[in-house]
Amino acid sequence: MKSRRRSDPQYHIKENSKPILRCCIILLTWVLGGCASLPLGHEETVRTFPDFVAVVAKEGDTFSSLSAKYMKDPSWDWFIAEYNETESLRPGQPVIIPLRPDKKGGLTLRGYQIIPVLSYHNLSPVKSNKMTVSQAMFEQQMRLLKEKGYRVISMDQLFDFIEFKASIPPKSVVITIDDGWLSAYEIAFPILKKYGYPATLFVSTDMIDRAPKALSWNLLQEMATQGIDVQCHTKSHRNLTLPEKKESFKDYFENLEKELSGCRDTIKRKLNQEVKYLAYPYGVTTSLVIELAKKLGYRGAFTIKRGGNPFFIHNYRVNRSEVHGDFTLSQFEKNLTIFQEQTLR
Repeated sequence: MKSRRRSDPQYHIKENSKPILRCCIILLTWVLGGCASLPLGHEETVRTFPDFVAVVAKEGDTFSSLSAKYMKDPSWDWFIAEYNETESLRPGQPVIIPLRPDKKGGLTLRGYQIIPVLSYHNLSPVKSNKMTVSQAMFEQQMRLLKEKGYRVISMDQLFDFIEFKASIPPKSVVITIDDGWLSAYEIAFPILKKYGYPATLFVSTDMIDRAPKALSWNLLQEMATQGIDVQCHTKSHRNLTLPEKKESFKDYFENLEKELSGCRDTIKRKLNQEVKYLAYPYGVTTSLVIELAKKLGYRGAFTIKRGGNPFFIHNYRVNRSEVHGDFTLSQFEKNLTIFQEQTLR
């Protein structure tokens, strides 16, 4: 059997990890050795290091409560569980808690994390078609995310991940709803609140308060104060990639700028909210549209190309998977791939 070459990346990763692993093993042995003298339900900080602490769990402890106490944020519970390679916690169990969690890019020796972004349009109390999801099915889909351990994250968290600024849970999903139909308030909003999910609503501002069965600014204000991020789907929902009939290039360029800046400025004025993200009408874009979005200060933008997003996805060509009204739960779940195998060799 051939020995591993020192030029092999896996060699260096594994070799460099040995001192850390030895320290952790020694520390855990020390902790376990001391557990016999600890009364049940007692919690003791065994030792604090610059990058982690070692504790013994007490009755009632959860990964979330330990995360809140030592990392000042209960949402890092997943990281503590993953770091300790366990899904359960019991009294007397030694736990290592990283104080500076870092798994940027979701990179491992097996591959890399990808983030599904789900795209909804309209919803209906009963009926469904390609672009309309029934209330019952939307409820089932949100319940499936909860039951199978997915974490719904915000748009800012997604872009912090894409820009290699922060780690996110390994089963992260983003929920978006396009256009600004009233059903987003009447159907989606109560269900999202029930499960505690954030979501982003991309609105075309010309239809708000104007189109039949469209949202009002008052309803959007209510949603914005309760976990719904309102972002731009342009002013009129025109196709940004093509000039209209008899539209000169000069007029086309000026109108593109109005579509992007007008939508952003209206949302900011009506909701007092910063607008950083854009969903392209019909999911299509060009280099010109992308450069204009950058110029106007958008942090990122979305297509409707099906598939998940690794950290190296283009900020202005982020994929979204449309959820169709005729999807079964099995078909819906196929859009939730959260990891891409890519073994280092």
